[in-house]
Amino acid sequence: MNSIVRLSPGFATAIGQPQPMPPLRFSIVIPARDEERFLGPCLESIQVAAAPYPNQVEVIVVLNRCSDRTEEIARAFGARTIREDARNLAKIRNTGARLAVGLVLVTIDADSRMSPDTLVAIDRALSSGTTVGGGTVIRPDRWSPGIMATLWFFKLWVLICRFSCGLFWCYRQDFEAIGGFDENLASGEDIDFARRLKAYGKKVERRFSTLRGAYIVTSCRKFDAFGDWFVIRNPLLIWRLLKGKNQSDADVFYYDFERSARHKSGR
Repeated sequence: MNSIVRLSPGFATAIGQPQPMPPLRFSIVIPARDEERFLGPCLESIQVAAAPYPNQVEVIVVLNRCSDRTEEIARAFGARTIREDARNLAKIRNTGARLAVGLVLVTIDADSRMSPDTLVAIDRALSSGTTVGGGTVIRPDRWSPGIMATLWFFKLWVLICRFSCGLFWCYRQDFEAIGGFDENLASGEDIDFARRLKAYGKKVERRFSTLRGAYIVTSCRKFDAFGDWFVIRNPLLIWRLLKGKNQSDADVFYYDFERSARHKSGR
């Protein structure tokens, strides 16, 4: 199995002598709790997207209370691993980001797959000097009327707020400038991060952007577990999750969510 990371970011050995290597271009952080079902396809997608950047991409998998083969799979692909058992996605993501050495920081969830041109699109956007970072288009791995209605709702909300999520990307120095993800939030840390990155971009005169052409495909396992109309039928719960202040709601929907759950009735 081909490695997708450079395990020794500082030096390579040539004829027995340590030689300085250029800085890594990308560090990709993946939070993972019992993700043996999805992590392999996620890492395979990164492997394809990283092909134009040989030895310039590292992957960091942050293990969160894993009891399955997640770590084994991560290491088989050459990813770096670190543990963080907090029920706090912001803290989990920040733990991986602190380990990162790449110039560009990318975050993606373990149950998502990036399109083959994702890293090229990110590189192009940041190299323009006019973009602070941003998100990407999200495609579900299956469709139903309830999922379509939910995506329509979120697309409308994104258009109003003028930012996107799914997969975040920015220069690591800009990530650090805004303090990373807010660890005071039990959930909704991604929305909060997008807002603050956009505000910071306005301050430094670089816009927040949604990748053009690139996208991620993400699993519908929350719909599988709770039902395809769950979001539409529970707006108050979704609002509380977006506000990020209710740990018990976050535990049910994120941190104690059963990864092996199958689809409920009510598509």
